[in-house]
Amino acid sequence: MTFSRRDFVKNSVLGAVAAGVGAGATSNAHAENSAPGHASPGDAPKPTIICAHNGFAYVEGAYASLKSGADTLDVGIQVVKGPEDDPNDDSVGLGGLPNEEGVVELDACCMHGPTRRAGAVGAVRNIVNVSMVSKAVFQHTGHVMLVGEGAERFAVAVGFPRQNLLTDRSRKIWLLWKEFNSDRDWWGPGIADPSWHPPVEEPKPQAEVWRERIEHLRQRAADLGIEPDFQTAAVRRVLLPPTGTIHCSVLNEKAEMSGITTTSGLAFKLPGRVGDSPIIGAGCYTDQDVGSAGATGSGEENIKVAGAHTIVENMRHGMSPKDAGIDALKRIVRNYNGDMTRLRYMDMSYYVLRKDGAYAGVSLWEGYSAGHPHTFVVHDGTLRREVATPLLKGFSQEWPPFPTIPEELKKNSEYLK
Repeated sequence: MTFSRRDFVKNSVLGAVAAGVGAGATSNAHAENSAPGHASPGDAPKPTIICAHNGFAYVEGAYASLKSGADTLDVGIQVVKGPEDDPNDDSVGLGGLPNEEGVVELDACCMHGPTRRAGAVGAVRNIVNVSMVSKAVFQHTGHVMLVGEGAERFAVAVGFPRQNLLTDRSRKIWLLWKEFNSDRDWWGPGIADPSWHPPVEEPKPQAEVWRERIEHLRQRAADLGIEPDFQTAAVRRVLLPPTGTIHCSVLNEKAEMSGITTTSGLAFKLPGRVGDSPIIGAGCYTDQDVGSAGATGSGEENIKVAGAHTIVENMRHGMSPKDAGIDALKRIVRNYNGDMTRLRYMDMSYYVLRKDGAYAGVSLWEGYSAGHPHTFVVHDGTLRREVATPLLKGFSQEWPPFPTIPEELKKNSEYLK
């Protein structure tokens, strides 16, 4: 099953900080409970799974396992293993979009609440299910984190087979990106650098610039043998490299919790780049006494605020799941002094589950574009998608930045497919 990446049609920033308010956002009433993050003695919470949108197809089966008494971490792995094994989901695992050298590198971490153990792996090559490898780290070693070649050798030693993770489709997308972005890559100062400046607009009319860019890429996609019905999606990935990740937090009726996050990381990243997903306390954090949280989005920004840990600690001190997540997002905004020129080039979503079953999904911006809000998946007896509560009104733009697409082109359905 494939999932849409961010549309390359992006709206400009429409608003400023709005503390936890987003038009059209819906949330479970239980998520608004502001009581401290501790279940009362004798309470039996409702078994609950919360995860990123790309786990939807796998949650129903995982929930059946949860109700049958499966361990909470094993249930979380059952969810995230689905996208890892899917060669058509290029955000994680097999078929993940590679680094700038054409090599797929995967990251993952997990925390097992009942035993208070944690495991993580980073920049792993040639192993599909790094979610399972992260669990194996705490099962078979006294360490918490293994990276790179050492993590790969460990995975093989405990029984995981080596496999080429680069599918033919992902390889062709990488070749398309390589050709088009020979002068546009991840080298140079990022938006956090004091010397950074917004991109300079090209002298040509913007509609002409984008038509030429898109048509050139479509033709090259065809030349590379990318199937016709996927050529536009391939162009989108080249113009706006996706940040693909999945997080899952799980709670059972005994109030046992676990969390797991896995990813192929930022598409076309520098080799060896590790984002927030394998970082305990950033991409995932679970405290058996309080709750669990995880993240998808701009990894570098989440690392700087230790997002998942911040959220769990906020709940420990009495915040509701939604308020705890919004506070973490506000810290990202404060890191840039509210500078919307910079903030529009990042996004972040948090998935929050408290020990008593209260939950929330929050996001920095409203969504991908108008009509495409950030959503998350919940199953507490009923499987559903819910809209995340945004901190900022409007929609982000991807990084590296490209000139703004003109309004006339946004309305042309030929370029919106």
